[in-house]
Amino acid sequence: MHTYMDPDIITQALDAINKKLKEVSGAQPECTIYRVHRHLRNVNPKAYEPEVIAIGPYHRYNNNNNKNNEHLKIMEGHKLRYLEQLLDPNDPLNDVKRYVAAVGRVEAEARRCYADLPETLTPAEFIQMLVLDGCFIVQLVRKFKGKMLTERNDPIFQMNWMINSLQRDLMLFENQLPFFVLCELYDLIEAPDQHSRFWYLLFSFFADLYPGQGTEQMPNVDPRQVKHLLHFLHQNWLPPPWCSDGGNSHEVIEPGKRLQFISSATRLKEANVKFDKRQEGNTLFDVRFEEGVMIMEPLIIEDRTESFLRNLIAYEQYFEHNQNNFVTDYVKFLDCIIDSSTDVEILSRRGIIKNWLGDEGKVAEMVNKLGDSVAGPGNGFVYAKMFEDVHRHCGERKNKWMANLRRKYLYSPWAIVSVVVGLVLLLLTITQTLFTILQVV
Repeated sequence: MHTYMDPDIITQALDAINKKLKEVSGAQPECTIYRVHRHLRNVNPKAYEPEVIAIGPYHRYNNNNNKNNEHLKIMEGHKLRYLEQLLDPNDPLNDVKRYVAAVGRVEAEARRCYADLPETLTPAEFIQMLVLDGCFIVQLVRKFKGKMLTERNDPIFQMNWMINSLQRDLMLFENQLPFFVLCELYDLIEAPDQHSRFWYLLFSFFADLYPGQGTEQMPNVDPRQVKHLLHFLHQNWLPPPWCSDGGNSHEVIEPGKRLQFISSATRLKEANVKFDKRQEGNTLFDVRFEEGVMIMEPLIIEDRTESFLRNLIAYEQYFEHNQNNFVTDYVKFLDCIIDSSTDVEILSRRGIIKNWLGDEGKVAEMVNKLGDSVAGPGNGFVYAKMFEDVHRHCGERKNKWMANLRRKYLYSPWAIVSVVVGLVLLLLTITQTLFTILQVV
């Protein structure tokens, strides 16, 4: 039974839908700077929030904001001070206007980079923000490498913790400027088209943030091929092309084939798997399994490591589409072999984990939560072949037998004592039996 509907209501609904369709017509804007989606953020919100400085619009400090970002206010004064240092009072051409004009020319392009730009942010405010934030970043990395530029009373370089916090905050997924804006400002401050120098300054500033060995500095490329600083850091940590010599082949998982994850370091050790630190420097992600030995690069875990890895994972969730998710895959591998503090202790003893947190339990908890609310490994999972090799090794009869023996009878010192006592009693019984037989004979 159909209910009568007023034609005017149908027309109004149709007009409203058509109006909305016109608003979204055309190509999808190519956004490069997003907010972290809710279910990923909720696992650890602080990992995505700045500690000392707001860059870009998402955490921007202004007088109308609530008190949640009051701690970011102090850096607004430093931004102005760094901009002032770039101006020359004796050169009328070197004033604020040239920076504002340069950024103004790319304002519309920069605006399109943000997926969630506040509607209340006017073009003038947006340009002001880009100039202050961008000039601060460029001047900061220049000062970091150029001691002649550093003032004696610059509090940023007087307090050791400040640089560490800035390194962390400037790589956050939400705390970004379009990379081409930084390059436009660098061209005005230094010299046009000298981006290889800028790459070097950025690479040097962020080098301490990496928790493990990566590749060398990224080659000079078109600035518009780099989305923002977090993308720059991701590209500078890329592993070399995965070799196909029986080590870690970057093979596609067969359609319909389910990936079988490997066990913890404790369980693998029971099955005669040994862990060894790579002696020669190589990328952190090049994990090898050769003749029952898992060979890994050292991984440094400190206060900033969780935030660094989480933000790189967030980046891969938005942009890499399972084709180059090497950080996400590595974290999944860590989550497999680290289940408890005992696993962390095993890897620490072998020099594979350098635990600067001190508490093995905290390291295990951190690693176990890194993969929460993250899309699972795709068909290009980096360690798929290595996992198969590990399962093949653990499935061998002698290794299964040793694993069962250790799990059932050698799981604690008291269990080992009882096994030894049992063996001694068995030997004594056999010896007594032999003596009895010999006496009868």
